[in-house]
Amino acid sequence: MAKEIPDLVAEPRAGSGKGAARQARREGKVPGVVYGDHKDAVNIQFDFNKLLTQLRAGRFMSTLFNLKVEGQEDVRVICRGVQKDVVKDLPIHIDFMRLRRTSKVNLFIHVDFINHEKCPGLKRGGTLVTVRPEVELVVTAGDIPDHITVDLEGLNVGDTIHINDVKLPEGVKPTIDRNFVIANIAAPSALRSGDDSGEAAEAAAEE
Repeated sequence: MAKEIPDLVAEPRAGSGKGAARQARREGKVPGVVYGDHKDAVNIQFDFNKLLTQLRAGRFMSTLFNLKVEGQEDVRVICRGVQKDVVKDLPIHIDFMRLRRTSKVNLFIHVDFINHEKCPGLKRGGTLVTVRPEVELVVTAGDIPDHITVDLEGLNVGDTIHINDVKLPEGVKPTIDRNFVIANIAAPSALRSGDDSGEAAEAAAEE
């Protein structure tokens, strides 16, 4: 299932240069620019409060957006820079790069755990310890997976799930080569001691 691409609404911005940018800020806007894909750069601006809310929500720099500007075709973009006021730490300019459907991009993708009821380790009172609820992957802009799936069936207390244990969608790969830990099945707290919790502790410490 393809991941839904969130909309990002902007307004066209008249003029360019520092004077036009200052005017936009006086009007409660954050000036920005869209470039790339062998096309001319386009000046845009955002409502300050709405943009600040989205920036503070997290993952803004690694999220692919569907940029909507009145009078222009929608375009897929990824943020490539946020300039902030050095004193107030608030956005004063933002840059976006256009992406084609075939472009490769690094994005954080949600991890979905299934078959909890078929996991012997959980049935015995173990706990699923999620080390990475999201994994950064290299994906194609036109075919972004909604999530990756980790099957817990047959896993016992002490078992660890690594990225190489997960079947990734075709054309998708991790951004790093190391076989990192995604989650593990930890022993019930009453039984944890010495060797029983060693592997789980090591897996958690890896993150």
